[in-house]
Amino acid sequence: MPVHGEIDRSLVVFLRRSIQKAKDQNARYIVFDIDTFGGRVDSALQIATLIGSAEPSATVAYVTAGPESTGVSWSAGALISLACSSIYMAPGTSMGAAAPVTMGPEGALPASEKVVSAVRAQIAALAEKNGYPVSIARAMVDQDIELREIFIDGEMQVASADEIGDIEREAKKNGKSYELGRIISPSGKLLTLTAMEMERYDVSSATISNRRELLRLLELRENAYELLDESPADRAVGVATSAGFTALLIIIGLVALFIEITTPGFGVPGTIAIVCFAVVFSSYALLGTVGSLELILFVLGIVLLILEIFVIPGFGVAGISGILLIVASLVLSMQEFVIPSFEWQKELFRRNLLVVGVGVVSSLVVFGILAFAVPQLSLFSRLTLAESQTTESGYTVQSREEVSRYLGKKGVAITTLRPSGKAEFGEEVLNVETEGEFVEQGSEVEVIEVSANRIIVRKC
Repeated sequence: MPVHGEIDRSLVVFLRRSIQKAKDQNARYIVFDIDTFGGRVDSALQIATLIGSAEPSATVAYVTAGPESTGVSWSAGALISLACSSIYMAPGTSMGAAAPVTMGPEGALPASEKVVSAVRAQIAALAEKNGYPVSIARAMVDQDIELREIFIDGEMQVASADEIGDIEREAKKNGKSYELGRIISPSGKLLTLTAMEMERYDVSSATISNRRELLRLLELRENAYELLDESPADRAVGVATSAGFTALLIIIGLVALFIEITTPGFGVPGTIAIVCFAVVFSSYALLGTVGSLELILFVLGIVLLILEIFVIPGFGVAGISGILLIVASLVLSMQEFVIPSFEWQKELFRRNLLVVGVGVVSSLVVFGILAFAVPQLSLFSRLTLAESQTTESGYTVQSREEVSRYLGKKGVAITTLRPSGKAEFGEEVLNVETEGEFVEQGSEVEVIEVSANRIIVRKC
């Protein structure tokens, strides 16, 4: 299974599907062909979890080299490699430099100590689980760790500066010889090891030149394996779950949704909204981050918006709550956790909230612009009354006593009532409104209530 290029969400989808296929076929080994500078921390952690779930299949990381490869397993690639039960390196390759970074206006910047601490703990746990030197794994993440060789009775070990004192005292206590060796990684520099160094320090199992040699070491026949690769669908998920594309889908989907719920019937805007949000939720569902909670919150948010528009006058608690529920559902669909616990989760939460926030605010701005330009746009001409209401056209302003005479009278809607519009009673044209339902133009209506110069009608 290739782990090439940037570690992103499309790779998570591909590896989840591929690992499950290997497990279904009872594969003895799952080999990850690694050639990457790194990528998203959250995606790398998801992949590490997937690799851990591959048991009873043995997992193998092979850092490859070739004419078109970079020959490295850096950053998130190192974390993925250490999640495997064994590591093999091609000559001339290297692994390490796994410190997390954050992206800012000036490019990549070192992550905060809280983020470094969380990733350091995770990579150390992976190394400990798979029998790799924990101090080496930590030094790949934390540049403040100094590593050096030490020899106890001639046997080499690798230890950090903080561990050397305890190791020396233990050696003297047991009557063993103790000697300091060379510094592997000085403080202030991230640890990166070559293929030969990886083997020397018992991180990799062997340095091998090609896949055929790897098969021989694993005692497999040359035709006893299946090559898997990312499909166009996997790459499409990567595009659909990118920040920019997700924000664009949210903008289009919400604008279409607002138009649909403010116009009678079901039409093109509703279809567009369904397609946009179906793409959003289905794409993130393939990443394993969407469950029933996110869908329930989204539906509840839409219901509250509909109630606010058609049932509850003004715009208040229901409308604001509806928008907040929609925002919450979209943010939660983009992450595996509900409440962030680690610093990298908090950073991811802030980024997801920014993406959704930009989408929601932009959609409100776009809808406001379209509503303002309604008289000039035929697409939105159904949303407002385009004619001036003058006395020459039959419009009048009457007192409550005068309009009360219309109670019980029947007339014809000369515009669509959504829920307000115009109706004709005999030779008079009056402004009327329904109790919330839409009434098509030409329908017969009856006045059922007169209140504060308002004429309430219903369809006969």
